[in-house]
Order: sequence, then structure tokens, then C-alpha cells
Amino acid sequence: MSSSNTGATPESSPAAGQPRPTAARTSAATQVSRPAVAILGVGQLALLTLVVVASLRSLPAMATYGLGSIMLYLIPAIVFLVPTALVAAELATGWKGGIYVWVREALGNRWGFTAVWLQWIQNVVWFPTQLAFIAGALAFVFMDPSLSSSGFFTAVVIIVFYWGSTFVTLRGGNLFAKLGSWGGILGTLLPAALLIVFGAIWVFSGEKSQVPLDASAVIPPFTGLASIVLIVSNVLAYAGMEVNAVHVNQMKDPGKGYPRSVFLAAGLILLVFILPTLAISVAVPSKELGLTNGIMLAFGVYFDHWGMGWATAAVSALIAAGALASVITWVAGPSKGVLAAAETGLLPPMLQRRNKAGVQSGILMLQGTIVTILAAIFIVVPNVSAAFVALIDMAAALYLIMYMLMFASAIVLRRKEPTVHRAYRVAALPLVAGVGFVACLAAFLLAFIPPEGFTAFPPAAYPWVVGAVIVVLGAPPLVFYAIRRPSWDRRPPDGSLLSDAHPEATVSPEGR
Repeated sequence: MSSSNTGATPESSPAAGQPRPTAARTSAATQVSRPAVAILGVGQLALLTLVVVASLRSLPAMATYGLGSIMLYLIPAIVFLVPTALVAAELATGWKGGIYVWVREALGNRWGFTAVWLQWIQNVVWFPTQLAFIAGALAFVFMDPSLSSSGFFTAVVIIVFYWGSTFVTLRGGNLFAKLGSWGGILGTLLPAALLIVFGAIWVFSGEKSQVPLDASAVIPPFTGLASIVLIVSNVLAYAGMEVNAVHVNQMKDPGKGYPRSVFLAAGLILLVFILPTLAISVAVPSKELGLTNGIMLAFGVYFDHWGMGWATAAVSALIAAGALASVITWVAGPSKGVLAAAETGLLPPMLQRRNKAGVQSGILMLQGTIVTILAAIFIVVPNVSAAFVALIDMAAALYLIMYMLMFASAIVLRRKEPTVHRAYRVAALPLVAGVGFVACLAAFLLAFIPPEGFTAFPPAAYPWVVGAVIVVLGAPPLVFYAIRRPSWDRRPPDGSLLSDAHPEATVSPEGR
């Protein structure tokens, strides 16, 4: 833990939620050191990052633009994905603990807590949408696509699969990493590779393409503000590059391994986004594409054309497995960051509870309760999809605030703690972080503009609703910080935390 020497004077008293005065300096306490037992390798962590970021679910929406989707992927990659990857690599190899520690050491405990809360709460709202995508894939597995429009079926799938993912996380150890890696290979990389191969065969064999393939089609149609909204909103497709930084101490050589895994993941993410998107666009007419079934429709076209219609169900099962792997990875990540903040006295004791495996059971139970309530929406209001999508966009706006805090923290820490060893340093950090900050700010402001075709409530009311959601979901960390009690802080006098070392590295089977 850092001391008052971190420079955040208002945040340095020994009250609940503050660093202990007897704790070591930031440069000694938060520098990354090699764990006693290394669990994750470069490739495994890259695959974990891939399944966190690269969801196949986002492909059908971009497939309607054909070759124009390339530009719509590349622009956000340049202004957001690359800066995020670079900045996260420097921060993770200088300070362990993820977004909470990074922002805390730069801007103070209040904002560190706020950052990790924002990362967590948007993630909680995201779970039902990802699991709803799984429900759509399972409908094709069961050979009954109509199930994808059943609110009851969708809700049951969300609840069963979410709590199953929670059970995996509660077991502790590195089981989540194994499931995440294999899920990424079988459920994300394999279907993406199949789409790439099928699309190439389709085009080079002279089959009819549903979109123009001439060079002019690479430039998407620009129609003023709507086009800008489309490009900037695609920033969110790359969100999550930083989430697995909390696992940096599980690597054999964090200083060299983590940056390598980040860049490997970035390349894989671009491939998984662009090439399969084109494969979908050449086979399925844009008017037939759906957000939840577009990928399965593309496989259906390919397999039916080659007399292998039965294979659509098998691939749909793999896609569902990949989506589930991303859920498992996210259950394990952000909630761990919230625990690190909670253990400094920023959340009530009931939310600091761990089970025998050392896993954050209190936070996971709260998380599961929220997800279950959101799942019930599909039963109570089956036609709530438009409003629900808007809610996801609003939660994503909160996530962009977290990224702005991260970019600002990187610049502050470079000036404030120049002597802290970073195995990787970003060249021209102010420029790189500045570009990322501006991209996030632009996307955040555009979140107040109603999406095309949104009719849940009047357009004039949309900005006010967005603002209200941001306050309701974003204010709790500031409220908890204001009402925190000394009794919430259960750290020993030296200020140490169990979460200062990653649970997977410190809670071994022998040590339980």
C-alpha cells in the first residue's frame, strides 16, 4: 500500500479506505515481482484477453457495411485499442493490482475506487446481453431458432449459465483460466477461422457476394454526425484490454510477458473482428442480418450451400461455449478489483467476504443478484430489447469514464513516480494517452445522442435519461467513500491485503 508520500494529500489519512501510515512506499509496495508459482503464459493470457474483448456477437452489426467495416474497425483501433494496450502494459508492469491501484496511486483512493467500480458495474449489466447471445446460439443447437425470441427461454439460459460461471469462479485456483483459454480457442477462434475460410472459398470460387467488393467500397458512406457516432461507438468493441492486467503476477516474466501478450491479443482481436465480418457480409443479405442470430445465419448459408446443414448446430454450440468463456473470464476479473478496494474499508464487511478458496464470495453474490433481476426483465417485459440496448450503451458510457481516468493516471504517474521500475515504457506517453483520452471523451459525449431507430421514449428525453443512469450507477462509490466507517477497514497494522497478491497465486491447494 502507498503512504502519504504518494502526493495525494487529501487521501492519505489513516481513516477507513486510506493507506496505512506504516505501509511501504508505492515504489516498493506496488512494483511487480515474480510470483512463487507462475500459472499463466503469454499465449494463455493473450487468449484470455481475446475472449474478454473479441465477442463474435458484435460482427453482424458491422457486416452490413461490407468492406466499409474495415475502416470502421481500424479507426477505433488506432485511437483507442493501441493506446489502451500500450498504456495498460506500462501500468501493469509498474504496479500490480489493475485499474484500482493505477488510478489510486495517481489520483487518490477515492478515484481509484470509482474507477474499479465503473469497470465492475458496466460489466454486471453486460452479462445478460452476452448470455442472451448464448441463448440465441443454443436455439440453433436445439434446431428451433424460434426459441431465440422467447423471453422465458432467454431468461432461464441467463440465470443458469451465469450462476454456473459464478460456481466456476468460486472454486478458485486457475480453473477459470483453463476454461477461458479453451473456450477462446473452441468458441471464438475456431468459428472465426471457419468463417474466414468459408468466406475466402465463397469469394474465390465465384459465388455471388451480397456486398460490393470493389476498392471504392472500403470507404464507408459518411452521412454527417450519424457516421461519426458509428465510428466512435465502435470504440466500445475494443473495451476490456486492461482487465487481465490483474493477472500479471501469475506470469513467469511479467515485465516482458505481459506486453507481449497484450500485443498478441491486439493482433488476434483485429483478425477476429475484420475477416469474419467480411465473411458474413458476402454470404448474408444485410436486410436479413440480426444482432443475435447473424453469425448462425451465415454458417447456415455456407453449410446449406455445401450440403452440410447439420453442421450449423455444432458450430452454434462452439459459439455458445466461446461466449460463456468470456463471461467466466469477466466474472473473475473486475470483481477481484472491487475486492481490493473493499478490503481497504471502502465497502461494508459483508461485501468483503471470501470463501475457503479465498474468492470474493460477498461481491459475487451481489453481482449474481443484480444479473438475476436483469434476467427477469426478459420474462416480465419480453419486448424490452430497445430499452435494454439503450441501458447497455449508458452503462458503457460509465466504462469510458474509467478509461479516461486510466489514461490520465498514466500521465500523472510518469511525472509523480518516475523512479518506479516499469519493464515496459510507452514512447511519447502524453501523446498516446492523450489520443486515447480524447477518443473516450468523444464516445462519452456521443452516448447522449439517441441511437438510430430508438423509440422507447422521446428523443428530447434521451440525454436526461442517460444522465440519470450515469448518476445512479456511477454515484455509489462516491457515496460509499463519504459514509465509510473505520470498522470497515479490517487490514492488519502493516496495511497488507490478501488481494495485494493475486488469489490464484497465493491461495494454493496446499495453503487452503
